[in-house]
Amino acid sequence: MPSDRPLLVSDFDYDLPPELIAQHPLPHRDDSRLMVVDRRIGSIRHEPFKGLAGRLNHGDLLVLNDTKVIPARVWGTCGKAKVEFLFIREVGPGLWDVLCRPARRVREGDAVRFAAGFEARVEGIGEEGKRVLRINRADVRSELDRIGYAPLPPYIKRSREDRTARPEDLARYQTVFAKKEGAVAAPTAGLHFTADTLKGLKSKGIDIRRVTLDVGLATFQPVRAEIVMDHRMLEERYSITPAAARAVNVAKSEGRPVTAVGTTVVRTLESAWQDGLVRSGRRPTSLFIYPGYEFRVVDRLLTNFHLPKSTLLMLVAAFAGRDLILEAYREAVRERYRFFSYGDCMFIL
Repeated sequence: MPSDRPLLVSDFDYDLPPELIAQHPLPHRDDSRLMVVDRRIGSIRHEPFKGLAGRLNHGDLLVLNDTKVIPARVWGTCGKAKVEFLFIREVGPGLWDVLCRPARRVREGDAVRFAAGFEARVEGIGEEGKRVLRINRADVRSELDRIGYAPLPPYIKRSREDRTARPEDLARYQTVFAKKEGAVAAPTAGLHFTADTLKGLKSKGIDIRRVTLDVGLATFQPVRAEIVMDHRMLEERYSITPAAARAVNVAKSEGRPVTAVGTTVVRTLESAWQDGLVRSGRRPTSLFIYPGYEFRVVDRLLTNFHLPKSTLLMLVAAFAGRDLILEAYREAVRERYRFFSYGDCMFIL
């Protein structure tokens, strides 16, 4: 890649056979494959995810994102049209930002009926299909729990309203350590962990800590710019407890490696770095990490395989080097790895 031109979004493209996009989770979470990429020597190895503990040492720090995915996808009627809604976030008492398809059927002032007693009115219109709904009841989350579906990404090409698959998706498009409700997409690197995985890591003396980033539109928004630096990330919110911040800061001061489970953890920790320390608190972030970024906190990364030309792939390329990561992706294709949310994972040392 010439060094005298700006970094292009097309520099992060790769060929992916559609059949490698995982459409369903494996029977067991920890059945996934693990590609181990060593940045120091440029090596690529293939291992089972169950061997992750063998890659970590006593005293290492592992950081998880404990956000919980809400059943954010709901179907409603607007006039005579059936419309798919994605509840993104509550923006005020009784007010929710949503996406809807087909957006053209949902106009300002329209009434929307989701289920008996669960209705809304369109209060405003935003960009890219976004609407603001005023809901007729306060317990929206309980209604979503009752009738909502997992907000599976669009590359999972199966019926969104399949009631037979609903229970499995609600359970499996969620980490076993999910705690704080608020995400509309799963932190997918965490999907491979089981209770036994966590127990085994703790028994080895791995220090496991949690942060929270409510995964929203920023994480999976398409990049429409041609030049990477022209892209602007949407805002998401993260929170770090004083205990978690202290654990990270002590590990850094003692030279113990910090392993981030997922790109959302990377963005959280790097966003919270101020004046030589990770700071606790709840704050917004629109941090966009791409090659050239200087990492201050994260030493190792466990991550899934990401979409071509996505901000997630750019982050991983910033961490390990674009050429090495694209070679790793070509290797993953040759070895028939499973890609994206329900797919396999990569551990970058």
